[in-house]
Amino acid sequence: MAQIKATNIVWHEGHVTRQQRQGLLEQQGVLVWLTGLPSSGKSTIAFTVEHALVERGRLAYVLDGDNIRHGLNKNLGFSAEDRAENIRRIGEVGALFADAGLVTLTSFVSPYRADRDAVRALMAPGDFIEVFVDTPVELCEERDPKGLYKKARAGQIPNFTGVSDPYEPPQQAELVLRTATCTPQEAALQIISLLEERGKIPPAKA
Repeated sequence: MAQIKATNIVWHEGHVTRQQRQGLLEQQGVLVWLTGLPSSGKSTIAFTVEHALVERGRLAYVLDGDNIRHGLNKNLGFSAEDRAENIRRIGEVGALFADAGLVTLTSFVSPYRADRDAVRALMAPGDFIEVFVDTPVELCEERDPKGLYKKARAGQIPNFTGVSDPYEPPQQAELVLRTATCTPQEAALQIISLLEERGKIPPAKA
């Protein structure tokens, strides 16, 4: 699906640079990629970060896995091929958002390393921050607000990561959040601190 089929197309350079956009926003574009098992807490953490950043006057946006499947990726299922295309599309959108100067957070199970690495390869150095939401499957099942693990174990949901499909943890994530021992707010603060350390956003005003 990633093959270019259009013909007679030419890349057009705009008159506004990324640096100019970032200067207006007083921040640097970045894609913060939260990955982990279903019900690990990815979305809760991502939206907590978004809210905290906006409260500080920073422009942030969450691309959430379920939300994206209501629109842009509504024609994709959960086979390995469809998962790869799902992540490829979000990677392209994330690259555009980073170029626009936004702090963009994604919340996707994204179970395969190759798919996540392909997104990293799309981005300029430093633009991709992989965050592993490391939550034991037992805790994910205990939380399970949508009842998906129960349905998956009953055979009602095929290709369910953590039950009938594998999950490949990151090997070199920029940040690992162990949510069994921290709250979503504490996890969000770790992400924000990393963004400050990397110069993506200015430190909070005293």
